Amino acid sequence: MTSSLNDVLSAVSTVVWGPFVLMPLLLGTGLYLTIRLGGIQFRTLGRATRHAFIDTSSEGAGDISNYQALTTALAATVGTGNIVGVATALSIGGPGSLFWIWVTGLVGMATKYSEAYLGVRFRTTDKHGKQQGGPQTYLRRGIPGGLGKVLAAAFMLFTIFASFGIGNLAQGNSIAAGMEDAFGVDPVVSGILIFLCVGAAVLGGIEGIGKITAAFVPLMIVIYVVGGIAVLITMADQIPAALSAIFTGAFSGSAAAGGFVGSGIMLAIQFGVARGIFSNESGMGSAAIAAAAAKTEHPVRQGLVSMTQTFIDTIIVVTITGLVIVTSGTWQMGRDEAAVMTAAGFAEGLPGHWGGTIVSISLIFFAFSTILGWSYYGERSIVALFGQWISVPYRMFFTALSFVGATSELELAWTFSDLANGLMAIPNLIGLLILSGLVARETREYLRFDPRLKKSPDDVARFVQQQRMDWH
Repeated sequence: MTSSLNDVLSAVSTVVWGPFVLMPLLLGTGLYLTIRLGGIQFRTLGRATRHAFIDTSSEGAGDISNYQALTTALAATVGTGNIVGVATALSIGGPGSLFWIWVTGLVGMATKYSEAYLGVRFRTTDKHGKQQGGPQTYLRRGIPGGLGKVLAAAFMLFTIFASFGIGNLAQGNSIAAGMEDAFGVDPVVSGILIFLCVGAAVLGGIEGIGKITAAFVPLMIVIYVVGGIAVLITMADQIPAALSAIFTGAFSGSAAAGGFVGSGIMLAIQFGVARGIFSNESGMGSAAIAAAAAKTEHPVRQGLVSMTQTFIDTIIVVTITGLVIVTSGTWQMGRDEAAVMTAAGFAEGLPGHWGGTIVSISLIFFAFSTILGWSYYGERSIVALFGQWISVPYRMFFTALSFVGATSELELAWTFSDLANGLMAIPNLIGLLILSGLVARETREYLRFDPRLKKSPDDVARFVQQQRMDWH
């Protein structure tokens, strides 16, 4: 019965992630928003990065700093998709898949900006003084009539399912596997440790999650990236050939799975786009939930900060993974070996067991941080759907589920996770297209007023009042 259900879900997921649903919707929305916003990701990346990592203080209302909102979103996105997901794409679609992951990331930056902007723009304050925002709020408040309510309800439902699947079960399973491979720890022991650590973090709410992610997310990314750069230095003579394979494979279809040329190109695009969105979550709307909790003077500022998350995730972390796999040639190991492909690539360039150890430790931290980020996404969605009373029961159930993930076989959970991720993106992308005019107009007005993102909170408050913008 489980096998039959897995087959059905896999077939539906293939359609959702196929060339007629999410592929054109994701790329099309990202490209459309890039055009409407005047290539905002290219024009403002430097200023956005400075505002995210240097000018981190903010006097605006919110639950956490804009930097903590960024690291919370990074915690949820920099996960197994950056290691196993990229390897899966390359093993099926060939080196050309990495090119399409880059494309998805670059246009996805405009998508990520827009959803974060709207998350802050339409956020509300609940009776406990906490910020409530994200697609579940801006779809309902920004789109009049029944359509907005239907889209918001669909997003919330699929996000709750995704938080249990890709946000919990699958990540707990990855941590347990990494602990067993690297240190020989029994999965049951790993499950107990995960249960205790997740409980300590999640039961503290977004403030606790924000403090934890702000402390260790940058460190875990730096360790992984430095390790990857060290591997690439030892194989520097192979990098030109690897880059050639990536760019030619994107349009010639040199898929590991073989087949005719047209089939290879489609596989490269399909798995590049699918794994790209799986990695950076641009278009899924999840990061907008974290952005809505940020202290910020204006939605544009937090939108730009959130946009840098996609750049870090895809253009930096994913690129390191992809180049190591292609340069080392481990992408040809086959789909069944995707879970160990990155570790094998790192082992090619680093002495002894260092390569595999770095990847295993990174996978453990990436997966744990993903659990923390998704716990907040799921909680905000279920609270918006059923009320504040369900917050603590959700946290308790979510924490208990992490033990199940560490100690169970989860092929069905992975299939379900892929499907839930795709389904939650659909209502969000439709909403972004409908609200794109508002985003473009208000972004243009604010950047004319504050092009360097240096205006004081008082100046910004006066600007908001002059614009008669219904945001506080």
